[in-house]
Amino acid sequence: MLARCAGGFGAVALAALLDEPDYALSAAAAVTESGAGPAADGPLAVRAPHFRPRAKRVIFLFMDGGPSQVDTFDPKPRLAKENGQPIKMPVPPTQFDNVGMVLNSPWKFGQYGESGVPVSDLFPHVARRVDDLAIIRSMVSNFSEHTNANFFMHTGHGQQGRPSMGAWATYGLGSECRDLPGFVVLNSGMIPPGGLDCFGSGFLPVSYQGSSFQRGPQPVADVTPLEGRAAQQRAKLGLLRDLDRRLAARRHDDQLEAAIANYELAFRMQSAVPELSDLSSETQATHKLYGLDDPATEIFGRQCLLARRLVERGVRFVELLCQDLGFDRWDQHSNLKEGHERNALATDKPVAALLTDLKSRGLLEETLVVWGGEFGRTPMAQGTNGRDHNPFGFTMWLAGGGVKGGTIHGATDEYGYHAIADKVEVHDLHATMLHLLGVDHKRQTFRFGGRDMRLTDVHGEVVRAILA
Repeated sequence: MLARCAGGFGAVALAALLDEPDYALSAAAAVTESGAGPAADGPLAVRAPHFRPRAKRVIFLFMDGGPSQVDTFDPKPRLAKENGQPIKMPVPPTQFDNVGMVLNSPWKFGQYGESGVPVSDLFPHVARRVDDLAIIRSMVSNFSEHTNANFFMHTGHGQQGRPSMGAWATYGLGSECRDLPGFVVLNSGMIPPGGLDCFGSGFLPVSYQGSSFQRGPQPVADVTPLEGRAAQQRAKLGLLRDLDRRLAARRHDDQLEAAIANYELAFRMQSAVPELSDLSSETQATHKLYGLDDPATEIFGRQCLLARRLVERGVRFVELLCQDLGFDRWDQHSNLKEGHERNALATDKPVAALLTDLKSRGLLEETLVVWGGEFGRTPMAQGTNGRDHNPFGFTMWLAGGGVKGGTIHGATDEYGYHAIADKVEVHDLHATMLHLLGVDHKRQTFRFGGRDMRLTDVHGEVVRAILA
């Protein structure tokens, strides 16, 4: 009796919702204010953390392709001294095994903020926010190929099929927004190698997978009901309701309950998504801050502004992807100078604007912002003017949400090739992100295949040195 009752709750909720045709079929109906409170029940209901969180939400700025650490946040004077010479250290096999001479950075570094942290000329706007950043120079990964490294960075496992960190966050904590998904991926134009499985829910219920929002005025396809098709849509939804009710009445099924919850959320999104994507309510000063008045920054600037609007409404986890600039992301195996400059131009001002805007609104204290790629680049050239993949020592930074700003953690060798001090593995990064959200990564598990699975597998330690 208990199993049948529990299995039927979602279907009853869906039936009640579908019996309100004005709500189900009109984009203007339902909630009068987007994001008005968390879901009271269901897969995305807010759940208590293990301990007091420092951050409530996460924005992950994924720099797909692998920015070069020695050209961004980890200056190495030795590269200038030995430019054009063979590197004077053993070189492990690189992705394409094309080892050229030492390549000096084309950009100068300056010291910024009260902390005096060095930042490359690639990021003049982010440099002015350096006192908010905790820069990790000693990141390492287990993979040097994009697809496996992307899976590893997102899911803690090098093969597809595991839940993304955004899925784990919403599984553990739910979402404070009832009208939008708890995990949103803002697709600026390029899906990274590995595809949508980087943002999947894996063996977790489908309610926790990332929902991809496309760039443009209508980020979600088919969010507006077709005019003149109300009767037909009502008949289809009625059939769906009956089928779900019959199945849910026979047995409890997490995946079925999640699917029903997704249908309910889709109805609410009919009013929430258009309101979210309408930026006309933002001031002209805000538009200019994010670079919406400049074609070079308009695309990523809009996505950064949407990210702020999403976390403002209580969405738990937001990831931003790189835009299509006509070449292969931050993956400069050749033409390093042109490629990195164009990527930095597209993202620098919007990212700095996001940090500034969050801080001015009092949101940065409770929002963890993470920036980085799946690995870094080699200090010697591939060919004459590019850099190969380097998982042995690269840079990421965190800001807000309980992070100690204006700090540098870890170090690489004199070439910037290998992490040699305070090494931080991807599992450590995940453990730290969950810790800041109030989640003990060792206690957050899901039973699958006869084993209690977790994001960090059997690894991971919190990087306490960067915590405020």
